[in-house]
Amino acid sequence: MTKERFQALAEAYGAAIAGWPAAVREEAALLAAADPAFAQAVLARELQLDAALDALPRATASAALLERILASAPSPRRRWRLWLAPAGLGAALAGAAAAGLLLGVQLGQSSAVSPEASAQAVADLDVSTVQEVG
Repeated sequence: MTKERFQALAEAYGAAIAGWPAAVREEAALLAAADPAFAQAVLARELQLDAALDALPRATASAALLERILASAPSPRRRWRLWLAPAGLGAALAGAAAAGLLLGVQLGQSSAVSPEASAQAVADLDVSTVQEVG
């Protein structure tokens, strides 16, 4: 972990390394052990900011605001319909692709007969029983 990354994480998550994402805690602890003066300076500055933020009064949302937020949230039924339309289009496209593949395979199999074999099949036809018209 670089010093710049350590500083960015401290600015984003605060002075307590235990509150940082689990994936970076070990690297942060190794950097803090390797350069304790740097880590202490960065974390001390962030600790002051954390303390100042914690000292601010917490504002609570009114019940009316909470109701408006919940009312504007998409309902699960609506999300299902939003997902269903692209899924139907995807199924239709997959069906068309499968039909095209099947048709291509069928046409490929019928053209597998050589021209010589086709000419021989025509030559082998018995036309003696065909009556002439007119």
